[in-house]
Amino acid sequence: MEKQKIHKSVLLQEVIRLLDPKPGQVFIDVTVGFGGHTEAILKKIGPRGKLLGLDQDMKALNWLGANLQDRYPNLVLEKANFSKVEEIAKKKGFAEVDGILADIGVSSAQLDEPQRGFSFKVSGPLDMRMDQSQRVTAAEILASYSEQKLIDIFSRYGEERLSKTIAYRIVEKRAKMPFEQTLQLTRLIEEIYREKGIKIGKIHPATKVFQALRIEVNDELRNLEKFLPQAIELLSRKGELAVITFHSLEDRLVKDFFQKEARGCICPSDYPICKCGHEKRINILTKKPTIANSEEILENPRSRSAKLRVMEKL
Repeated sequence: MEKQKIHKSVLLQEVIRLLDPKPGQVFIDVTVGFGGHTEAILKKIGPRGKLLGLDQDMKALNWLGANLQDRYPNLVLEKANFSKVEEIAKKKGFAEVDGILADIGVSSAQLDEPQRGFSFKVSGPLDMRMDQSQRVTAAEILASYSEQKLIDIFSRYGEERLSKTIAYRIVEKRAKMPFEQTLQLTRLIEEIYREKGIKIGKIHPATKVFQALRIEVNDELRNLEKFLPQAIELLSRKGELAVITFHSLEDRLVKDFFQKEARGCICPSDYPICKCGHEKRINILTKKPTIANSEEILENPRSRSAKLRVMEKL
């Protein structure tokens, strides 16, 4: 299978321009996927450089092992969630690096494979696990969470305005028939929107609930929170961290973290003297997030929500 048919790496040129990898440098791609960004970095750092690629999707790692690693022996692959990056990096000899990339999104290959259950457009099991070895699936969440807990995740992670109604109807219907297939959930949400007289626009009404379930299944926001401070620790002076996010919750988390680390004292304004001892550790290189241009969005519609933020360690 051709790589370009599997996944189009978003903001590829912008990532390379801002990270500016040079011959002999050391990088980590914590969400290596099918290697689009990774290969572009490998070409820049050359055979004297080295790159550690992490991913929790074994299918992607197997593909890379068969299609990329033979051409780039300086590529080290490891199955791991990016929340464990510091532990893995030190174990693999990447204790100090020049750059780190995190692409916090679902790949086209994952979205387009019905059996993975990420898409509300095609029939498949309600799975949504990025790491197929983990236990909890979207179906198990829909079967076991209380109505209030479902409301909470649909509201917080999906910013879904009909969270209460959707959660109530899920609990009502699961007593008779469990939600096991993607289109079961899709049709229920479409039905609720029609009943409420809400016109279905360009964004499908199931989008937000599926997003919320995926975030909950994979613990995405908590893992991102764990990853960010570890990345700073691994960077050498002048080393750069680039993070691509795909929805507002992720972007806000990255933005707030960058702003905090770019400041000195973070004590409340009414404190007469500093008690926190916090020191400025980074410079923010992207005052506003870098987004895809119209040409890229036309070629790859999934890039329309991508936001790239980059910082440099002092």
